[in-house]
Amino acid sequence: MNVFLWILQGLLAAFFAMVGLMKATQPTTKLAKSLPWVEDFTPGAVKAIGTAEFLGAIALILPAAIGTATVLTPLAATGLALTMAGAIVVHARRKENSVIGMNVLMLVLAAVVAWGRFGPHHF
Repeated sequence: MNVFLWILQGLLAAFFAMVGLMKATQPTTKLAKSLPWVEDFTPGAVKAIGTAEFLGAIALILPAAIGTATVLTPLAATGLALTMAGAIVVHARRKENSVIGMNVLMLVLAAVVAWGRFGPHHF
């Protein structure tokens, strides 16, 4: 199970690092072409979301990899799951049903990592 959780952590970290960096560094006008929900948020809020996702991605891997403050890994997974819950609400309000499935998948994967790292397979 430990290997499975590491694989999930790696996949989640890669996904959230990529999308987080994109949201944190690109202008909102450019993001709106592929992420229409950004029109409902200020540029600062979009950058904050992206930064939180990027830092969450780092916290999924780094603390456990170096063996310091390993509690940050399940906390990051919990935070990312909550972020995806918020994303589901935003997309549901905007009637963007086609992307909710990906949000649900990421929420479930992050919740599995949080459960495993808080519970029976902690570091």
